[in-house]
Amino acid sequence: MKKESELIKVFTGTESNAILLKGKLEAAGVQAIIKNDSGSAFFGSAPPVIDLYIESSDIEAVQQMLKDFLTINPGT
Repeated sequence: MKKESELIKVFTGTESNAILLKGKLEAAGVQAIIKNDSGSAFFGSAPPVIDLYIESSDIEAVQQMLKDFLTINPGT
């Protein structure tokens, strides 16, 4: 039986940085999910921060990539 994996948040920051990191992760073969729970989008304005999640089973494979990215792009 395959162990069920859970999503973990690996980044909170601007939408542009979240999209950039998502592209880097997916190029490395890791599926990433952008989550925006801000209600402000309803009124036509962009939310100030975006969360990016990956499956917990992928964290070891991309740990150094995340560290390097967060050093250069600390989010907000």
